Amino acid sequence: MTSTARPNGGDLPYRLVATDLDGTLLTSTETVSERTRAALAAATGAGALHIIVTGRSAVWARPVFDEIGYTGIAVCGQGAQVYDAGAHKLLTSLTLDRRLAALAIEKIEGETGPLAIASNQDGLDGQVLAGPGYELLIGSDLPVVRVERGELLSAPVSKLYIQHPGLTDDALAEAARRAAGDLVGVVMAGAGVVELLPLGLSKATGLAVAARRLGVRRTDTIAFGDMPNDVPMFGWAAHGVAMANAHEELLAVADDVTASNDEDGVALVLERLFQGSGSR
Repeated sequence: MTSTARPNGGDLPYRLVATDLDGTLLTSTETVSERTRAALAAATGAGALHIIVTGRSAVWARPVFDEIGYTGIAVCGQGAQVYDAGAHKLLTSLTLDRRLAALAIEKIEGETGPLAIASNQDGLDGQVLAGPGYELLIGSDLPVVRVERGELLSAPVSKLYIQHPGLTDDALAEAARRAAGDLVGVVMAGAGVVELLPLGLSKATGLAVAARRLGVRRTDTIAFGDMPNDVPMFGWAAHGVAMANAHEELLAVADDVTASNDEDGVALVLERLFQGSGSR
């Protein structure tokens, strides 16, 4: 599962295969199925590039990359980080202005009442700090450090996570946009994961940077995803494929819908594109 392309990829249906991680490339048990591994190997063997585009920071994504043998460039942190997984090196890293972050929280809580908050520190050693009441609902065994609320912005951060005891994720994201959408970006990235980002940042902006480094155009890109944070990526890519388990907001803008992440949805599309109609 590498990102090394052959020079003879001119006749490929797509030169870049961009996949989200959780809910898309990973099954619900946080593994990549053998069928999906084989389909990706066939695509890269034919000359395409594979890039992972995830909301996870590089720190949280690295164990998965190591497990599945991914050594290429990845877009992490909702676009904040372009990361060389093989060299374990950040190529780009953007941070959220902490004064704007504090003001955004104040405005959002003025509308919703108290929030539970976590912060993702910047850098390859950046920890995820969880304030009182914040509960991690995605990933298994992801490291978090419990701190008092006043410590959440004590060092540079790439983003904040917010939760509310009485609002759904969609309702919280909408309330956050109304209250502070002129200060920060707001995305819903999964169950219990509403994030505040630098304004204008998205998976699409990070993927555009990575694609330039790889020498690939948006018109050569197919993207796979499952959550609203994948909407900008679908808008950037030539073709967006939503998983059957995708959020309705992403399904509404997808060019195609495949099977779920537990039913080899990514593999089904790649087999059709890169292995021909005779694939299983």
